[in-house]
Amino acid sequence: MTVKIMVFLPDQLVVRMKSVIPVIERNKVVAAILEKEIIARENGIYFCAKELEANEGVRKEMVAWDGEFGQDGLDDDANV
Repeated sequence: MTVKIMVFLPDQLVVRMKSVIPVIERNKVVAAILEKEIIARENGIYFCAKELEANEGVRKEMVAWDGEFGQDGLDDDANV
């Protein structure tokens, strides 16, 4: 499935794109660029989370939070 979106690009970038990327290839090129950027950002978030999990101070704080709020009556496994 594909979805049509609208984006705004600088005029000169569009002129350059039209001069070097054939119409039939533009969607594929834009999708590839977006995919690469999204993966890079997701990886950054993942590695940040891994660092937090490994941080002893954060782990101690989370244990304290669990002790304080762990019995809040909310179902942690419930789908949001």
